[in-house]
Amino acid sequence: MSGVSRADGEAIIELLGLEPIPVEGGLFHQTWRLTAEAPIPVGAVVGTAIYAALTDDDDSFSAMHRLNAVEIWHFYAGDPVELLLLQPDGSIGRPVLGPDILGGQHPQVIVPIGTWMGGALATGCTFALFGTTMAPGFTPGSFETGVREHLIRGWPGAAERITRLTRPGAPLHMP
Repeated sequence: MSGVSRADGEAIIELLGLEPIPVEGGLFHQTWRLTAEAPIPVGAVVGTAIYAALTDDDDSFSAMHRLNAVEIWHFYAGDPVELLLLQPDGSIGRPVLGPDILGGQHPQVIVPIGTWMGGALATGCTFALFGTTMAPGFTPGSFETGVREHLIRGWPGAAERITRLTRPGAPLHMP
């Protein structure tokens, strides 16, 4: 038993714009597609996916960072994760990754290339299991750590959240 009523299931189907899958059956909605512009070089990391978790430990958060690839966050189980997205155009996004789709949470959040992102459990929560998918795939050189002062200058309206989601003195790149 899923805990989702038939009426709620129908509402979720409508809200997510799900349509019948030809031949295979079931319902779907394609949220993202990458089309190669040229042949892919041998050894290139085309895509990667991970499981990730956050706990209620004080240092358990995804620090502000940006990537040179699209990253898609997927919710799997547990409590909601509040994301902060700082767009290159100066806008601020605050989507919540979580199970309450009808309450405005998202089972999937797509983060465009060059967007600063970070996240932490919603207040009072204890655990979240989620995953991310990247294409092209993750490499250490694709990751850049957000510097608190720089981010606050660019997005002063998110200063409090930026402060919570940065680690002063952290390396700028992954080893």
